[in-house]
Amino acid sequence: MTPPAERRVETATRASGLLRIFNRAGILDVADVQVAQRVSWLAGESSEPVQLAFALVVRALRLGSVCVTVESIRADVEQSMEGDLPADLPWPESGAWLAALCASPSVTLGDAAKGERPLRLVDGQLYLERSWEQQEDVRRSLTTRAAATPPIVDDELLDAWAATLFDGVGLDPDEPDLQRLAAERAVRSRVVVIAGGPGTGKTTTVARLLSLLALQAGQVPRISLAAPSGKAAARLQEAVLTELTTLPIDPALRSGLAKVRGVTLHKLLGLAPGKRPSANASNPLPADVVVVDETSMVSLSQMAQLLDAVRSDARLVLVGDPEQLTSIDAGAVLSDISSAVETRHIHLPHVRLTHTWRYDGVLGQLAAAVRAGEPAAVRDLLDSASEPSGPTARWIRMDDAGTITQADLASLRASILPAAKQAVQAARAGDARLALDQLKHHRVLCAHRSGPLNTEVWNRQIEKWLVEELPQYGDSEDRYPGQPLLVTRNDPDLGISNGDSGIIIDTGRGLRAALDTGSIPLLLAPAQLESVETVHALTVHKAQGSQFTAITVVLPMLGSPLLTRELLYTALTRASHHVTLVAHPAALEQAVTRRALRASGLRTRL
Repeated sequence: MTPPAERRVETATRASGLLRIFNRAGILDVADVQVAQRVSWLAGESSEPVQLAFALVVRALRLGSVCVTVESIRADVEQSMEGDLPADLPWPESGAWLAALCASPSVTLGDAAKGERPLRLVDGQLYLERSWEQQEDVRRSLTTRAAATPPIVDDELLDAWAATLFDGVGLDPDEPDLQRLAAERAVRSRVVVIAGGPGTGKTTTVARLLSLLALQAGQVPRISLAAPSGKAAARLQEAVLTELTTLPIDPALRSGLAKVRGVTLHKLLGLAPGKRPSANASNPLPADVVVVDETSMVSLSQMAQLLDAVRSDARLVLVGDPEQLTSIDAGAVLSDISSAVETRHIHLPHVRLTHTWRYDGVLGQLAAAVRAGEPAAVRDLLDSASEPSGPTARWIRMDDAGTITQADLASLRASILPAAKQAVQAARAGDARLALDQLKHHRVLCAHRSGPLNTEVWNRQIEKWLVEELPQYGDSEDRYPGQPLLVTRNDPDLGISNGDSGIIIDTGRGLRAALDTGSIPLLLAPAQLESVETVHALTVHKAQGSQFTAITVVLPMLGSPLLTRELLYTALTRASHHVTLVAHPAALEQAVTRRALRASGLRTRL
């Protein structure tokens, strides 16, 4: 394992002026330059500062931000590049830059004018017009739904049923029942946001609020459960069904609620590459209640599409953890909403669950310390974690070269291999359910998919260990029993989604891919799978929406743009019992203290 390679810069051969300089400095990618050049030519834009601003907005969007703040562009870029920039870059002076943008034929000024230009400048923030329109669509929809005439509710019945479903067991005598509050707000409102960290009972609340709605109406409403990934959708469905079996409700209602299935947002909205969603304002979703889990993973553009598709008289329930990693695409919608409610006190039904039900030991304390940005507390917890009867954690330190000792590598092998070997043995025996369950016992999580210390390295390492311990494992076949799979593209015809996990099993009549898409595994011929990869190790992004008994988290060295608090918090909270953290001390400190800030105007516009 070696430290990160020196950053390479691809240059746009036809770039000139400021675009050429900033491209060669490594700030702008070729695509940023080409988009700015092309659109500037179409719009008749000749100002180099405006062209540079255009390219920087495209860059920001590529990196997850919705806009750039003109006054702080230089500081924001320098922070994102961690000072790895020439000192003599000819940055435009912010006042003159702003004046050039205000005078540009490419820029619409203010929030009222009709958008007929590629850029829009509002309150010192520069957007691509499309991003601005999506942000405003989300803002208008949320505020309109929050202000809409509330559904008709029988208060006495609601109070009686809520008292039955939420008995307060496990809460302190003076502790409010926030789960009950969230469910009641969902019944009384057209939109509600239920936020909370791991183990705070978000899906438990969802199951009970759906029961509450059914009890209120005397019948099961039309319900859609959705999440950004197939894995998260399956977990939501499974958690809701499990909780329903414990609730004191009429068997007919329980049976009706148990028929609700979780789907991906792509499937719910009818999204397909290069096409508009089939569900939209002209063809809205038929559901009376739409529940979206893992909302932190929903991008701005997808949230705009979702809100466009949900009927104005339907209930929308957005569920998630605002502290987790945001979507790969631009936007941080859940974080923006929660911040706007909690710091600006906007009128939008929102409940943050705080009581931890799953665990409150070392893992809970670690998550809290990371969320609070306290590196000393994180180090102390990792150094002292020793709870033989409860959730535990340990820290394996990398040296300055990004390597670990042979003794630590042997220790990792001993913790990683047992579940992997049991999954292979179950797969060879043809037991799909057991093999898939074994995959949930342990997983290696990394920040990056390729490069030093990341999933490609660990996939090869674990494969090597398995070959050494299991006769004929892997051999030379493309597909072999025990091979863990990850679906990388939606395939509606097969009923599989990006993020679904699986394993190759030997049925005795040939190999099959067993996909974990529900309580009963979906069995497919391996030849049917066009977009899958072998995955002993996952990126943290791909692991969102998943839960494992134990995880090994491998942090990158300093210099990785993904080394953030949100990444570490998301990784740690994938484990229910044990975490092994492999990290250089300086990288751990940066991961705790550095926020993944995304520029957005949504929280202030709300």
